Amino acid sequence: MMNEAMKNIIDGTRQAITASVVLMFICGFLFPCALSGLGAVLFPSQSKGNIVTVNGQAVGTAFVGQEFTQDYYLWSRPSAYHYNVYTEDGNGSQRYLDGTEFSGLSSGSNNYAPSNPALRDRVETDMQVFLARNPGVQASDIPTDLLTASGSGLDPHISPEAAEVQVPRIANASGLSEETVREIIKANTEGKVLGVFGEPTVNVLMANIQIGKAMGIL
Repeated sequence: MMNEAMKNIIDGTRQAITASVVLMFICGFLFPCALSGLGAVLFPSQSKGNIVTVNGQAVGTAFVGQEFTQDYYLWSRPSAYHYNVYTEDGNGSQRYLDGTEFSGLSSGSNNYAPSNPALRDRVETDMQVFLARNPGVQASDIPTDLLTASGSGLDPHISPEAAEVQVPRIANASGLSEETVREIIKANTEGKVLGVFGEPTVNVLMANIQIGKAMGIL
């Protein structure tokens, strides 16, 4: 009886180990490889991260925002991590475009409560910068998304209203007509998903690439 019981234990253990190894191979190797292969064949651009190139050089990805500070470009939403855009000097010092120290590649937000003074100060500062760089615009004219950060801090889109309020500044700085700028914005505006879900959005990077090309600097 003891030998039979031990044999059953050994057989059961062997079966469990064999099943685990086979399932790990199928689910952990074959299945991911098959999905990756199909993705590369059926969705070549998406599988590579929707990389955007200009004159053969990668300049970003269509689904990750960037920080633009030039007057002739559309500005993105605020980001707690400045969209990870930074500069590096000869000493290896890395800083965001506003001069603060680069904290490393990150995503997310500060998650400040509405009552937090740091949030009020940040919004007030951003508002004053926007008003100073966009003459003729009143505080009440600034769309909410230009003063509020997304949860990821990497949102590539702004609302059509947030793009429209920047048109006069862009036209004045770029030398393009306001009509041309609006046409570029319209060409890079995405409607609601299936015509029902979400809201229309403007892809900032894609619009700015077209603005740069129209100016002859890209």
